[in-house]
Amino acid sequence: MNKSFLGKFTYWYKKFQVSKTPQFNLVWGFFLYTFVGFLLLSVPLFHKTDIGFLDNLFTAASAISTTGLTTVGVFDSYNFFGQFIVLLLFQVGGIGYMTLTTYFLLFTTKRITRWHNDIIGAAFTLPQTIKINDFIKSVIVYTIVMEILGAIAFYIAFARTGLDGFEGIWFAVFHSVSAFCTAGFALFDNGFESFSDNIFINIVVSVLAIAGSLGFIVITDLWYRLTGKSKNLSFTTKIVVYGFILLLTVGTALIYAVEPIVQNTNAPLTTAFFQAMTAMTTVGFNTIATGELSLPILLFVTFLMYIGASPSGTAGGMKITTLTAMIAVLKSRLLGQKRITFLKRLIPFERLYVATSTFILYTSIIFLFTFLLTFSESFDFQDILFEVASALGTVGLSRGITGDLTDIGKFLVIVLMFIGRVGVLTFGFALLERKEEAGEVIIEDDLAV
Repeated sequence: MNKSFLGKFTYWYKKFQVSKTPQFNLVWGFFLYTFVGFLLLSVPLFHKTDIGFLDNLFTAASAISTTGLTTVGVFDSYNFFGQFIVLLLFQVGGIGYMTLTTYFLLFTTKRITRWHNDIIGAAFTLPQTIKINDFIKSVIVYTIVMEILGAIAFYIAFARTGLDGFEGIWFAVFHSVSAFCTAGFALFDNGFESFSDNIFINIVVSVLAIAGSLGFIVITDLWYRLTGKSKNLSFTTKIVVYGFILLLTVGTALIYAVEPIVQNTNAPLTTAFFQAMTAMTTVGFNTIATGELSLPILLFVTFLMYIGASPSGTAGGMKITTLTAMIAVLKSRLLGQKRITFLKRLIPFERLYVATSTFILYTSIIFLFTFLLTFSESFDFQDILFEVASALGTVGLSRGITGDLTDIGKFLVIVLMFIGRVGVLTFGFALLERKEEAGEVIIEDDLAV
């Protein structure tokens, strides 16, 4: 009877999945992982102290979305097993649950189904030069290699500060996975503020975060180039790398020149670089108190979180490629060009359509949730805006208001983090997409703009 029921349920569930759009399946999958994570984190056996229902849900959502915002301290609230669950959640969230599933299929059957292929296509925006099979394999191998190297480097760095033995190993592994997945979770109460002068730790975090946030497209493309499968880097890779270097350089220089608390540190250039890097890669670690940033730099850091890094990577944000497409549209319009080009490359209309939709929807969500939080919260406007940009961009930086949010505020931020992880367009498609009805009358008309 049980086997019969299980068989019928499995059949119904597979039929349910296949009947839904790839975008819906992505949203549904991340929702299930968040819910399972919440149930596990709610087990008192994994707690060091009493933790509220909403706080466990907040931690699970933050971990699966690789955000790093927390209403309770991970180290002070959860024991080793609870911390391990958090690590598993942001590991799955970082590389994507469908990536793991698809890799398992490739490993066991040497092929993937069309259903998996469609969902991977929805989860990762891939250029035509990259094959999905190669992409999935490179994601898994690259992740394992980087996280192992990162853990070794972290252990050496922590051992120099007196943190060694099993605790040193655990801290090294936890922060290596967190940094590469740009999850922003730390087992230190003040983030990495105690290591603001530690150049080695700053370098390890930066290398891991940049390696993850630049995106698996860039890594696969570079691998193609090194192995001779391709003679040239794709236009996407060039835009991501050039854009990332430009924004990171400008950000570092501006923070170094303008921010007073950075200038008062023992290593101002390193601190300025780290602050720009942590916002752009959306890794969310901080070596200075974010709540003490001056208003101009606070606004600029918000802009960096808003942009983010590369598509198909571990970072959040609107993405450098979306910003590039918007600049291309503006440039071509101002110059009176009929075709949309950038660096003498014609950008396909479909990509422009996606970029424009992403830009409008992403900006609208920031406005809407900032508006809603001003009703439920009593914090300064700039603190609320920063929190919203950090949550939607899955960054994890905060002005120190996360733990003091009302229950309504916590729920709104949970929704923001979830939307940020699955992607604003994917979330919108999952909720609103419908097929054009046969025979539906479409009237062509004009609109003055």
